[in-house]
Amino acid sequence: MPRSVRPRLGFFTRVLEEATAADRFRFAVEQIVAAERAGFDTAWVAQHHFDREEGGLPSPFVLLAYASAYTERIVLGTGVVALPLEDPVRVAEDAAVLARLSGGRLELGLGSGQPDASFAAFGRDAATRRTVYAEHLRRLSDALAGRPLTAEGAALYPAAPELGAALWEATFSREGAARIGAVGHGLMLSRTQPREAGTLADAQSPIVRAYLDALPPHVTPRVFASRTVFATDDRITARALAERALERAVPLAARAGIAVPEGVSTAEALALLDVHVGTPADLVHALTADSVLAEATDIVFQAHPVDPPHELVLRSIHLIANEIAPALGWQRSRFAAA
Repeated sequence: MPRSVRPRLGFFTRVLEEATAADRFRFAVEQIVAAERAGFDTAWVAQHHFDREEGGLPSPFVLLAYASAYTERIVLGTGVVALPLEDPVRVAEDAAVLARLSGGRLELGLGSGQPDASFAAFGRDAATRRTVYAEHLRRLSDALAGRPLTAEGAALYPAAPELGAALWEATFSREGAARIGAVGHGLMLSRTQPREAGTLADAQSPIVRAYLDALPPHVTPRVFASRTVFATDDRITARALAERALERAVPLAARAGIAVPEGVSTAEALALLDVHVGTPADLVHALTADSVLAEATDIVFQAHPVDPPHELVLRSIHLIANEIAPALGWQRSRFAAA
Protein backbone atom coordinates (compact mmCIF):
# COMPACT_ATOMS: atom_id res chain seq x y z
CA MET A 1 0.00 0.00 0.00
CA PRO A 2 1.70 3.24 -1.09
CA ARG A 3 2.09 5.81 1.67
CA SER A 4 -0.36 8.69 1.73
CA VAL A 5 1.90 11.29 3.36
CA ARG A 6 5.20 12.96 2.55
CA PRO A 7 8.03 10.70 3.74
CA ARG A 8 10.65 12.00 6.12
CA LEU A 9 14.25 11.95 4.93
CA GLY A 10 16.78 10.63 7.42
CA PHE A 11 20.56 10.51 7.79
CA PHE A 12 22.07 7.56 9.68
CA THR A 13 25.61 7.04 10.90
CA ARG A 14 27.38 4.13 12.55
CA VAL A 15 30.25 6.51 13.45
CA LEU A 16 32.88 4.53 11.55
CA GLU A 17 35.23 7.01 9.90
CA GLU A 18 38.89 5.98 9.88
CA ALA A 19 39.92 8.44 12.58
CA THR A 20 40.42 8.79 16.30
CA ALA A 21 37.41 8.40 18.56
CA ALA A 22 37.27 12.16 19.15
CA ASP A 23 37.29 12.88 15.41
CA ARG A 24 34.70 10.17 14.76
CA PHE A 25 32.33 11.84 17.18
CA ARG A 26 33.08 15.32 15.80
CA PHE A 27 32.51 14.14 12.24
CA ALA A 28 29.18 12.57 13.20
CA VAL A 29 27.97 15.85 14.70
CA GLU A 30 29.18 17.84 11.68
CA GLN A 31 27.33 15.44 9.39
CA ILE A 32 24.13 15.84 11.42
CA VAL A 33 24.47 19.62 11.19
CA ALA A 34 25.04 19.34 7.43
CA ALA A 35 21.98 17.11 7.11
CA GLU A 36 19.83 19.68 8.89
CA ARG A 37 21.12 22.46 6.64
CA ALA A 38 20.40 20.33 3.57
CA GLY A 39 16.81 19.85 4.71
CA PHE A 40 16.89 16.33 6.17
CA ASP A 41 14.11 15.69 8.67
CA THR A 42 15.85 13.19 10.97
CA ALA A 43 19.32 12.04 12.03
CA TRP A 44 20.03 8.66 13.63
CA VAL A 45 23.04 7.15 15.38
CA ALA A 46 23.76 3.49 16.03
CA GLN A 47 24.87 2.10 19.38
CA HIS A 48 27.59 -0.55 19.50
CA HIS A 49 29.80 -1.76 22.32
CA PHE A 50 33.49 -2.71 22.27
CA ASP A 51 33.97 -3.31 18.51
CA ARG A 52 35.42 -0.22 16.82
CA GLU A 53 35.13 -1.87 13.39
CA GLU A 54 31.40 -2.58 13.72
CA GLY A 55 30.27 0.65 15.33
CA GLY A 56 32.09 3.42 17.10
CA LEU A 57 29.49 4.78 19.53
CA PRO A 58 28.54 3.10 22.84
CA SER A 59 26.72 6.16 24.29
CA PRO A 60 24.22 7.57 21.78
CA PHE A 61 22.43 9.88 24.22
CA VAL A 62 25.67 11.72 25.00
CA LEU A 63 26.44 12.36 21.33
CA LEU A 64 22.86 13.33 20.49
CA ALA A 65 22.76 15.77 23.40
CA TYR A 66 25.89 17.41 22.00
CA ALA A 67 24.38 17.45 18.50
CA SER A 68 21.18 19.01 19.82
CA ALA A 69 23.14 22.08 20.91
CA TYR A 70 24.32 22.64 17.32
CA THR A 71 20.95 22.06 15.65
CA GLU A 72 17.50 23.56 15.89
CA ARG A 73 15.06 21.55 13.80
CA ILE A 74 16.25 18.09 12.87
CA VAL A 75 14.76 15.18 14.84
CA LEU A 76 17.41 13.09 16.61
CA GLY A 77 17.06 9.34 17.05
CA THR A 78 18.72 6.17 18.32
CA GLY A 79 19.03 3.38 15.83
CA VAL A 80 19.08 1.33 18.00
CA VAL A 81 19.63 1.08 21.75
CA ALA A 82 20.25 -2.57 22.67
CA LEU A 83 17.68 -2.59 25.46
CA PRO A 84 18.54 -5.93 27.14
CA LEU A 85 21.98 -4.50 28.01
CA GLU A 86 20.52 -1.38 29.61
CA ASP A 87 18.69 -0.44 32.78
CA PRO A 88 15.36 0.65 31.25
CA VAL A 89 14.74 3.30 33.92
CA ARG A 90 18.14 4.87 33.21
CA VAL A 91 17.33 4.84 29.48
CA ALA A 92 14.07 6.62 30.28
CA GLU A 93 15.89 9.21 32.40
CA ASP A 94 18.50 9.93 29.72
CA ALA A 95 15.84 10.09 27.03
CA ALA A 96 13.62 12.41 29.08
CA VAL A 97 16.46 14.84 29.78
CA LEU A 98 17.55 14.83 26.12
CA ALA A 99 13.96 15.38 25.00
CA ARG A 100 13.82 18.51 27.16
CA LEU A 101 17.26 19.79 26.10
CA SER A 102 16.47 19.33 22.41
CA GLY A 103 13.05 20.92 22.54
CA GLY A 104 11.22 17.64 21.99
CA ARG A 105 13.32 16.48 19.03
CA LEU A 106 14.03 12.92 20.21
CA GLU A 107 12.74 9.57 18.97
CA LEU A 108 13.79 6.22 20.44
CA GLY A 109 14.75 3.23 18.31
CA LEU A 110 15.08 0.03 20.32
CA GLY A 111 16.25 -3.52 19.64
CA SER A 112 17.12 -6.77 21.37
CA GLY A 113 20.77 -6.64 20.24
CA GLN A 114 22.97 -9.17 18.54
CA PRO A 115 24.10 -12.23 20.56
CA ASP A 116 27.75 -11.16 20.62
CA ALA A 117 30.44 -10.60 23.23
CA SER A 118 28.65 -7.52 24.54
CA PHE A 119 26.29 -9.68 26.58
CA ALA A 120 29.12 -11.43 28.40
CA ALA A 121 30.86 -8.12 29.07
CA PHE A 122 27.70 -6.77 30.70
CA GLY A 123 27.12 -10.00 32.61
CA ARG A 124 23.98 -10.83 30.64
CA ASP A 125 22.82 -14.06 29.00
CA ALA A 126 22.35 -13.60 25.25
CA ALA A 127 20.01 -16.60 25.13
CA THR A 128 17.42 -14.71 27.19
CA ARG A 129 17.73 -11.39 25.37
CA ARG A 130 14.25 -11.47 23.81
CA THR A 131 12.54 -12.19 27.13
CA VAL A 132 14.59 -9.51 28.85
CA TYR A 133 13.87 -7.10 26.00
CA ALA A 134 10.12 -7.50 26.46
CA GLU A 135 10.37 -6.86 30.20
CA HIS A 136 12.69 -3.88 29.76
CA LEU A 137 10.40 -2.41 27.10
CA ARG A 138 7.45 -2.64 29.49
CA ARG A 139 9.49 -1.00 32.25
CA LEU A 140 10.73 1.74 29.92
CA SER A 141 7.20 2.50 28.73
CA ASP A 142 5.94 2.73 32.30
CA ALA A 143 8.77 5.08 33.25
CA LEU A 144 8.30 7.42 30.28
CA ALA A 145 4.57 7.63 30.97
CA GLY A 146 5.24 8.70 34.56
CA ARG A 147 3.60 5.63 36.04
CA PRO A 148 4.73 4.56 39.56
CA LEU A 149 7.82 2.35 39.45
CA THR A 150 7.76 1.27 43.10
CA ALA A 151 5.16 0.47 45.72
CA GLU A 152 5.99 3.81 47.33
CA GLY A 153 5.10 5.65 44.13
CA ALA A 154 8.53 6.66 42.80
CA ALA A 155 8.11 7.99 39.25
CA LEU A 156 10.34 9.41 36.53
CA TYR A 157 11.29 13.09 36.69
CA PRO A 158 10.93 14.66 34.27
CA ALA A 159 8.34 12.35 32.80
CA ALA A 160 8.26 12.22 29.01
CA PRO A 161 4.93 10.69 27.99
CA GLU A 162 5.29 12.07 24.47
CA LEU A 163 8.19 9.66 23.88
CA GLY A 164 5.77 6.77 24.22
CA ALA A 165 4.38 7.78 20.84
CA ALA A 166 7.90 8.11 19.41
CA LEU A 167 9.10 4.56 20.08
CA TRP A 168 10.48 2.46 17.23
CA GLU A 169 11.35 -1.22 17.36
CA ALA A 170 13.71 -3.14 15.09
CA THR A 171 12.97 -6.62 13.82
CA PHE A 172 13.98 -9.04 11.07
CA SER A 173 10.82 -11.17 11.20
CA ARG A 174 7.13 -11.05 10.32
CA GLU A 175 6.27 -12.26 13.81
CA GLY A 176 8.21 -9.37 15.32
CA ALA A 177 6.58 -6.92 12.92
CA ALA A 178 3.10 -8.13 13.89
CA ARG A 179 3.90 -7.66 17.57
CA ILE A 180 5.25 -4.15 16.93
CA GLY A 181 2.22 -3.23 14.87
CA ALA A 182 -0.21 -4.53 17.47
CA VAL A 183 1.14 -2.10 20.09
CA GLY A 184 1.31 0.80 17.62
CA HIS A 185 5.06 1.39 17.65
CA GLY A 186 7.12 2.29 14.60
CA LEU A 187 8.72 -0.50 12.55
CA MET A 188 12.49 -0.21 11.94
CA LEU A 189 13.92 -2.12 8.98
CA SER A 190 17.66 -2.54 8.64
CA ARG A 191 19.86 -2.92 5.58
CA THR A 192 21.44 -5.90 7.42
CA GLN A 193 18.22 -7.91 6.97
CA PRO A 194 19.12 -11.64 6.66
CA ARG A 195 17.98 -13.24 3.42
CA GLU A 196 18.83 -16.22 1.28
CA ALA A 197 18.00 -14.77 -2.13
CA GLY A 198 16.35 -11.82 -3.81
CA THR A 199 16.60 -8.16 -3.02
CA LEU A 200 16.36 -6.41 0.32
CA ALA A 201 12.91 -5.17 -0.65
CA ASP A 202 11.82 -8.75 -1.47
CA ALA A 203 12.78 -9.84 2.04
CA GLN A 204 11.24 -6.85 3.80
CA SER A 205 7.94 -6.49 1.95
CA PRO A 206 6.28 -9.39 3.87
CA ILE A 207 7.53 -7.84 7.12
CA VAL A 208 5.89 -4.53 6.24
CA ARG A 209 2.66 -6.34 5.34
CA ALA A 210 2.61 -8.14 8.70
CA TYR A 211 3.15 -4.84 10.50
CA LEU A 212 0.39 -3.01 8.63
CA ASP A 213 -2.05 -5.89 9.06
CA ALA A 214 -1.54 -5.86 12.83
CA LEU A 215 -1.69 -2.09 13.27
CA PRO A 216 -4.83 -0.83 15.05
CA PRO A 217 -7.11 1.18 12.70
CA HIS A 218 -6.62 4.46 14.58
CA VAL A 219 -2.80 4.31 14.57
CA THR A 220 -0.80 6.00 11.80
CA PRO A 221 1.76 3.63 10.23
CA ARG A 222 5.44 4.38 10.78
CA VAL A 223 7.86 2.39 8.62
CA PHE A 224 11.60 3.17 8.79
CA ALA A 225 13.61 1.81 5.84
CA SER A 226 17.39 2.13 6.00
CA ARG A 227 19.48 1.85 2.83
CA THR A 228 23.14 2.28 1.92
CA VAL A 229 23.30 5.21 -0.49
CA PHE A 230 26.43 7.15 -1.31
CA ALA A 231 26.31 9.83 -4.00
CA THR A 232 29.22 11.33 -5.91
CA ASP A 233 29.54 13.97 -8.60
CA ASP A 234 31.27 11.69 -11.10
CA ARG A 235 31.52 8.04 -12.00
CA ILE A 236 35.29 7.87 -11.60
CA THR A 237 35.01 8.60 -7.88
CA ALA A 238 31.99 6.31 -7.67
CA ARG A 239 33.93 3.44 -9.23
CA ALA A 240 36.80 3.78 -6.76
CA LEU A 241 34.46 3.91 -3.78
CA ALA A 242 32.42 1.01 -5.12
CA GLU A 243 35.48 -1.23 -4.92
CA ARG A 244 36.03 -0.14 -1.34
CA ALA A 245 32.37 -0.72 -0.54
CA LEU A 246 32.43 -4.25 -1.95
CA GLU A 247 35.52 -5.18 0.04
CA ARG A 248 33.84 -4.06 3.25
CA ALA A 249 30.34 -5.29 2.46
CA VAL A 250 31.08 -8.92 1.61
CA PRO A 251 32.07 -10.06 5.14
CA LEU A 252 29.13 -8.16 6.61
CA ALA A 253 26.78 -9.83 4.15
CA ALA A 254 28.19 -13.26 4.99
CA ARG A 255 27.12 -12.76 8.61
CA ALA A 256 23.57 -12.20 7.33
CA GLY A 257 23.71 -15.34 5.20
CA ILE A 258 24.09 -13.48 1.90
CA ALA A 259 26.65 -14.95 -0.50
CA VAL A 260 28.13 -13.17 -3.51
CA PRO A 261 28.69 -15.56 -6.46
CA GLU A 262 32.18 -15.71 -7.91
CA GLY A 263 32.81 -14.00 -11.22
CA VAL A 264 30.22 -11.24 -10.93
CA SER A 265 31.22 -7.64 -11.55
CA THR A 266 31.53 -5.06 -8.79
CA ALA A 267 28.29 -3.42 -9.92
CA GLU A 268 26.44 -6.75 -9.94
CA ALA A 269 27.79 -7.70 -6.52
CA LEU A 270 26.78 -4.37 -4.98
CA ALA A 271 23.32 -4.70 -6.50
CA LEU A 272 22.98 -8.12 -4.83
CA LEU A 273 24.04 -6.55 -1.54
CA ASP A 274 21.78 -3.49 -1.99
CA VAL A 275 24.72 -1.12 -1.67
CA HIS A 276 24.16 1.93 -3.88
CA VAL A 277 27.17 3.99 -4.94
CA GLY A 278 27.12 6.33 -7.92
CA THR A 279 26.00 9.62 -9.40
CA PRO A 280 22.55 10.94 -8.49
CA ALA A 281 21.12 9.85 -11.85
CA ASP A 282 22.40 6.30 -11.36
CA LEU A 283 21.06 6.11 -7.81
CA VAL A 284 17.61 7.46 -8.60
CA HIS A 285 17.17 4.72 -11.19
CA ALA A 286 18.00 2.01 -8.64
CA LEU A 287 16.11 3.43 -5.67
CA THR A 288 12.83 4.11 -7.46
CA ALA A 289 12.61 0.36 -8.08
CA ASP A 290 12.67 -0.36 -4.32
CA SER A 291 9.10 -1.27 -3.37
CA VAL A 292 9.69 -0.84 0.37
CA LEU A 293 10.98 2.71 -0.07
CA ALA A 294 7.79 3.45 -1.99
CA GLU A 295 5.71 2.86 1.15
CA ALA A 296 8.15 3.81 3.92
CA THR A 297 7.22 6.82 6.01
CA ASP A 298 10.91 7.31 6.88
CA ILE A 299 13.53 6.88 4.16
CA VAL A 300 16.90 6.77 5.89
CA PHE A 301 20.27 6.73 4.13
CA GLN A 302 23.66 5.72 5.47
CA ALA A 303 27.16 5.65 3.97
CA HIS A 304 28.15 2.38 5.69
CA PRO A 305 29.76 0.10 4.52
CA VAL A 306 31.29 2.53 2.02
CA ASP A 307 32.58 4.69 4.90
CA PRO A 308 34.31 7.26 2.70
CA PRO A 309 36.26 10.31 3.93
CA HIS A 310 34.27 12.83 5.94
CA GLU A 311 34.35 15.51 3.24
CA LEU A 312 32.80 13.13 0.71
CA VAL A 313 30.04 12.21 3.17
CA LEU A 314 29.17 15.90 3.47
CA ARG A 315 28.97 16.17 -0.31
CA SER A 316 26.81 13.04 -0.53
CA ILE A 317 24.38 14.52 2.01
CA HIS A 318 23.97 17.57 -0.22
CA LEU A 319 23.44 15.49 -3.37
CA ILE A 320 20.92 13.20 -1.69
CA ALA A 321 18.78 16.10 -0.49
CA ASN A 322 18.89 18.04 -3.74
CA GLU A 323 18.93 15.40 -6.47
CA ILE A 324 17.90 11.99 -5.13
CA ALA A 325 15.30 12.25 -2.36
CA PRO A 326 12.90 14.46 -4.37
CA ALA A 327 12.64 11.67 -6.95
CA LEU A 328 11.45 9.34 -4.13
CA GLY A 329 8.55 11.56 -3.11
CA TRP A 330 10.35 13.65 -0.49
CA GLN A 331 9.81 17.39 -0.27
CA ARG A 332 11.94 19.74 1.77
CA SER A 333 10.06 21.16 4.73
CA ARG A 334 9.27 24.84 4.56
CA PHE A 335 10.99 25.12 7.95
CA ALA A 336 14.30 23.86 6.56
CA ALA A 337 17.22 26.24 6.18
CA ALA A 338 17.67 27.90 2.82
